[in-house]
Amino acid sequence: MTHPFPLKEIDRIVSFSLYQKMYKIRHAETMIVKHYPENEMKVPMHMSMGQEAIAAGVCQALGNDNQVFASYRSHATYIAKTDETDMFFAEMYGRAGGTGKGKAGSMHLSCPEKGHLGSTGIVASAIPIAMGTAFANQYKDNGLVSCVFFGDGALEEGNFWETLNNSCVMKLPILFVCEDNEYAVHTHKSIRHGFSSITSVLAEFDCGVFQAHTTDVERIYQITGEAMDWIRTEEKPAFIHHSCYRYLEHVGISEDFELGYRSKKIFQEWLDKDPLKLQRTRLVSDLNYSEREIEKLEHQIHNEVLASIQKAKQASFPDVEELGKDVYR
Repeated sequence: MTHPFPLKEIDRIVSFSLYQKMYKIRHAETMIVKHYPENEMKVPMHMSMGQEAIAAGVCQALGNDNQVFASYRSHATYIAKTDETDMFFAEMYGRAGGTGKGKAGSMHLSCPEKGHLGSTGIVASAIPIAMGTAFANQYKDNGLVSCVFFGDGALEEGNFWETLNNSCVMKLPILFVCEDNEYAVHTHKSIRHGFSSITSVLAEFDCGVFQAHTTDVERIYQITGEAMDWIRTEEKPAFIHHSCYRYLEHVGISEDFELGYRSKKIFQEWLDKDPLKLQRTRLVSDLNYSEREIEKLEHQIHNEVLASIQKAKQASFPDVEELGKDVYR
């Protein structure tokens, strides 16, 4: 069953926090775009620009304790959940102080102490791991929810369907978050999917099904809260289908409209409802934040990100002895 919920009133401090999360994600990636050509970051980049509202809204609703897993488009989820950029940029630069000791790269971020249990470069591979964590939470009766982010390409993987089915059968506390930007690399979902509506298919499963076809971060935050309430009260899994659009190429720091698989016109339509622009306007027009207050926040985030980059550039690389550690052989 699909559950449409009206947007309820949100505390203005939460509204400000949602903008803070999105701006930090956007600015961190803006600085990646700026510095990547220096060739010191030796990892492929799957950028989150345009999709920030999903990570920010979901992670704000999850709070500190509930756990998160992510796909290879991992920057937004990591920053939204951890609110830190020092270890993030250390990993981008391959330094020993990074989230994976400089060996994991941008697709394999983690910060278990803040509830981010990992991201992975293999499509759909984090989904069954999140189910395992959900089972552990159920067994321990600790009240925690395991949340896993994935793209629409993961819907074509057996991992997703097996995990969904088992989670429904076992009534696990797991939140499935599908970030549907319509493309698996360059292939549109209309060519890949043998169904027209994923939510209609999922309505046949014993789970809560929610939709967030919006760039409004507050709407996403509210829908996530409703999904979390469903998981806790019904003691069943929940699934949120998000429509979104990535501004940049599938992997890299550039635009790719010259390839012809998507149009600049569609991009402009999404840019007109950019999630940061919408929330910034709301803060000023509806919630009486001053331009000075917002600019102060943006300046603080700029300095924080800049400091993280400078620390990363000056930090040490992993010792050669680290090469064989943390590897299953």
